[in-house]
Amino acid sequence: AASPWTRGRWLRRSLRYLNGTVATGRHPFVTNPLLFTPITIRGVTARNRVMVSPMCQYASVDGGPTDWHLVNLGRYTLGGAGIVFAEESAVEARGRKTYQCAGIYDDRHIEPYRRINDFIREWGAVPAIQIGHSGRKASCHGAMRDWAPLTAEDAVRGEPPWQGIAPSPIPMAPGYGTPKEMDRNDIRTVLDAWGEAARRAVDAGFEILEIHGAHGYLIHQFLSPVTNRRRDAYGGGPAGRMRFALEVTEAVRAVWPEEYPLFFRVSSVDGKGGIWDIEDAVALARALKERGVDMVDCSSGGITGSSSMPIVLRVPGYQVHYAERVRREADIRTIAVGLLTEPEQAEAVLAEGRADLIAMARELMYNADWPVHAAKALGVENHLDLFPAPYAHRLRQREATLRLNRAVVEGRLSGDALAPVASGRASG
Repeated sequence: AASPWTRGRWLRRSLRYLNGTVATGRHPFVTNPLLFTPITIRGVTARNRVMVSPMCQYASVDGGPTDWHLVNLGRYTLGGAGIVFAEESAVEARGRKTYQCAGIYDDRHIEPYRRINDFIREWGAVPAIQIGHSGRKASCHGAMRDWAPLTAEDAVRGEPPWQGIAPSPIPMAPGYGTPKEMDRNDIRTVLDAWGEAARRAVDAGFEILEIHGAHGYLIHQFLSPVTNRRRDAYGGGPAGRMRFALEVTEAVRAVWPEEYPLFFRVSSVDGKGGIWDIEDAVALARALKERGVDMVDCSSGGITGSSSMPIVLRVPGYQVHYAERVRREADIRTIAVGLLTEPEQAEAVLAEGRADLIAMARELMYNADWPVHAAKALGVENHLDLFPAPYAHRLRQREATLRLNRAVVEGRLSGDALAPVASGRASG
């Protein structure tokens, strides 16, 4: 059998796709693209299958969202996405990576989140949140400082370092602090925090919740043998290492409403030199399904080691094969994420049954209106309806004006047809 890390087939497929369909603009989808067909998960229906991935902003104040979050998430909502995720939000204050990370560990966070979610819901999208815990990744600066560890100099400026927690006392990297090895009391405290965070998410008006079990965060630290060296019931073989993830899921599902979907983000493989691989992810997905998880969000990476596992090459659609395999072998809906930037590419993933949702991140930062443009590219007749009605109305006026002017230039209409335009009724 081929190695689970063999990528030749899907790499060639991605490159053929980019050199063919995308480059030429040809695609086989004529009507009713799946990407813009509503999807119902439990009692929640999204207007389309474009999902805004959680993206850390490092703009929170004491864990709570600000006007930045309203504007940032509002952009994606007005641009037509079906599901709009708030960023990974810590279930404990010590579970943040930075002092600027988002959290949902205090009842004070509920009302500002609710304000944002009311806006998202009013304009047609489903508000969602990812909750997590950084574990040993705690006590650092943000992305623009490359997550450098906090030091005594930062303490002078009012941001002292703090000790993270982890399944085993293994630092994230040289220069980072050694985390506290979690005992049973620590595990119970954190499990309770997950349940409380889920309760707050309900009160804040979120309708989808995702558990962050990927990218080297605390749950992933329990899953991977690289970071979990425990010899108790939370370590050892796969069942022990999965125990914490499954107990988190049970704690969340117990308070998360039955009619609301629960997602779980997993690193399908550890990353360069890691040990946790796609077979493990499939086994975890089967167990998650039994505990009420509705979709598995298939990402990768976050933990490195010294094995022969290769680096995950970032090419277009580089994680789709993980979503496809988990979907097929665990019989659970999946989310594809990772350099899915072209409408035809995203539609093909859905049409071929490789995943059920398309998650996007940085491409939406670059173009928050991507869903509208993608709908047009895929032949959706009323693509402008993804915009708020005031936008759609003015843009339709512009299209009508352009058609009239073109007809006059081509001699199919007289200039009198432009009188309403000249009067200003179709300006803008």
